[in-house]
Amino acid sequence: MKAKKLLLPLLMIGALSAQAVKFEAVPINHVYSPKGYNSNDDVEIVVEGILPNLCYKNIKSEVSIKGKDVVIDIKAQKNEDPNVGCAEMVVPFLKGAKVGLLDKGWYRVMINGEQRSDLYVEEFDSNGLEDEILANVEVVEVDEGSRLIKLKGQNASDCLVHDRIDVKSNEKDAYSIKPQMKQVSDFCPMKMVPFELEMEVPDELQREKVLLHVRSLEGKSINKLFKNNL
Repeated sequence: MKAKKLLLPLLMIGALSAQAVKFEAVPINHVYSPKGYNSNDDVEIVVEGILPNLCYKNIKSEVSIKGKDVVIDIKAQKNEDPNVGCAEMVVPFLKGAKVGLLDKGWYRVMINGEQRSDLYVEEFDSNGLEDEILANVEVVEVDEGSRLIKLKGQNASDCLVHDRIDVKSNEKDAYSIKPQMKQVSDFCPMKMVPFELEMEVPDELQREKVLLHVRSLEGKSINKLFKNNL
């Protein structure tokens, strides 16, 4: 009986806590649609926005495809407990939304109910792409005031060496960066090998801030905002 009496207040506290927390749409500043995805890729859209105050956290994306519309809801968990104070501090965020596989063609990108960008997906061409090996980039370092960036990570074997870095511009606001490796030996023992690559960010996009969308292994990517210093 005592256990039941103790359990009831705990359940009530849990229910009240659940009611005090909900997910709510948050303000969006800009939407980036990187170029270079094809119909065999896990497409990603990148969203820049703000959290209104410190009672917002845990940003999430909900994605659905409706015809030629990529519909994305960007929400954050909001604490509505009246006993919790919310510091008035705007928190910027950059959130990648995984869309998945898309057929070739143009798509509208709808964010929180509004069209914010468009996206073109190329047809997958199997000629030569099966041998493509992306570097396992884990960190992108941007030096303030310089156009040089560093791509750091670890490859799974010493039989892989740096080949080249492919860069594609979407001609608006984003560079897609694909660091390519090549296999130089048939003997590839499992051995984590650190690497550091350096590249210069192109200056063809006339925008104060651009997205660096660095593609990595297994459909992963790293997104960084770069100040163009125009």
